[in-house]
Formats: sequence, structure tokens, C-alpha cells
Amino acid sequence: MTDLQFALQDYLHFLKVERQLADNTISSYKRDLTAYTGWLASNLTPADTIDQQQITNYLHQLKEQGKSSRTISRHISSIRSFHQFMLRDKVSDTDPTVHLEQPKLEKKLPRVLSVSVIDKLIQSVGIATPQSIRDTAILELLYGTGMRVSELIGMNADDINLTMGFVRVFGKGSKERIIPLGNTAVKACTNYLELVRPEFVSSSGEKDALFLNARGGRLTRQSIWSLLQEVSKKSGLTQKLTPHMLRHSFATHLVENGADLRAVQEMLGHADISTTQIYTHVSRTRLKDVYSQFHPRA
Repeated sequence: MTDLQFALQDYLHFLKVERQLADNTISSYKRDLTAYTGWLASNLTPADTIDQQQITNYLHQLKEQGKSSRTISRHISSIRSFHQFMLRDKVSDTDPTVHLEQPKLEKKLPRVLSVSVIDKLIQSVGIATPQSIRDTAILELLYGTGMRVSELIGMNADDINLTMGFVRVFGKGSKERIIPLGNTAVKACTNYLELVRPEFVSSSGEKDALFLNARGGRLTRQSIWSLLQEVSKKSGLTQKLTPHMLRHSFATHLVENGADLRAVQEMLGHADISTTQIYTHVSRTRLKDVYSQFHPRA
């Protein structure tokens, strides 16, 4: 094993134990840095001889492979953090990323669904079967709380309190937050917990998980994506439906109806309010569209 591979192992351990990052985040770092260190190893580059030009060459290769500016920016963040760690850990005497520039990112407004479209999506699932009762609860929870799909599948049955009307969610870095539940979500989750989940729990399955498949196993990210594609097809939605579209819709609808931005930030689990402010831009864009459509002097 090379010095870079040893350093990468130590760095991933540091992220897990000391920084306590979520498994998905650590996997992202690992994926980016395994590719980076592999490229350096193929060029026989020791850790203490890496310079900015070599990193630039690597990033240029990513661009030639068709990687987007956003993906390259993420790679730069991973590489910069790794070199800062190696400098602190005395694996290297210098940090070649000090003057490395991030690519300019195009700011994209999130895609948002209207309330009527979301109603149509949820109604298309129905409650005729145990699976459809569960799926309705999933959609109501995703839209009603704005939680990430990784947070949803990580929830346990004791993380939801239907009497008090809230859910406990563990977000990035295992940070806990409490999100209130609306009446519609409470009703859908009550139906699932009382009528369906007891049937899905099996002796060999996952007894703690909130959402289970028919075999008693915890639902996966892939199963939620499959559910959304099936629902999208049933309802006749032309655009591709993603879990984040429901999250964006949750936040945008709150802001449009006058919700305090700090409260929205808290419910979404954003570390920085600047991330939440994108929803004010979405709201302003919608206001402009309404004005252009209906004002006689527009």
C-alpha cells in the first residue's frame, strides 16, 4: 500500500470518528479521493511531491471526461480537504491546493411542483393495498416535512410521535432535528402504522425501521426512487420526479405562504441560511410570472 493509500485510510477514519460525518458523505469523499489517488499512483506521484499543476492536470482530465462544473467543484473540495489533513498529519510539508480556484457554477433554481400536482401524485397512489397505504404515507412524509430520502429510510418507528405531531430526523453529520407533522401526514402515517406495518414486520426482518417492504426489510434509496417513478407514471407527470423535488416544493410553498426563513432553515436542516435563501429567489420568480400573466400593464 502506498503512502497516499495509507493517508486516505486515515483521512476517512478521521471523517467518521472525529468529524462524525454521515455515511453517505464519507462515501462521496471516498469515491472522489480513490479516483484522485489512483490517478496519482498511476503517475507514480508520492504524497510529498504533489504540486498544483498535477492537480490541475487531474481536474482537466475530469473535464475531458464530460464531468460538470458542479462535479469538478465537489472533487476540488474533497481534494483540498484531503491535502489539508495530510499537512496537519505531517504526511506532506505543503498544501498544493492553497491557490486552487473553484470553477464558476451556474446557479440553478430548484424544480418545484405545484400544490395541485402534488395532490394528484398522492391521490394516484390510493389506499387499496397495504403497499399503497405505505407509499401514501411515504409521499405525505416527504412533502410534509421536506426531509431528505436518506433521512426517511434511516428513520425508526420510535422517531415518529403521532400524538404530539412531530418526527425526529437525523441529518448530515448525524445532527438531530425535530420537524412538525401536519394533519394529513399524521393520518397517512397512522393508517400505515396501524394497518400495514404490523403485517410487514417479520422475525428475520428489520424490526426497528419505520418503513418496511413486504419481506420485513428496511426500504432502500433505490426502492424510494422506484416508487416515485411509478407514481409519476400513474399520475401522468411528464417531468422526472425526484425526492428532492418534494423537498424543494415543501420549502418553496412555506416561503410563498410567509414562513420565516430561519424556521424553514431549521426544518430543512441547513447549516447555513444562505442555502435556504434560494427559496426566496424561487418565490420571487413565481411572483414575476404571476404578474406577467395577469397584470394589464405587464
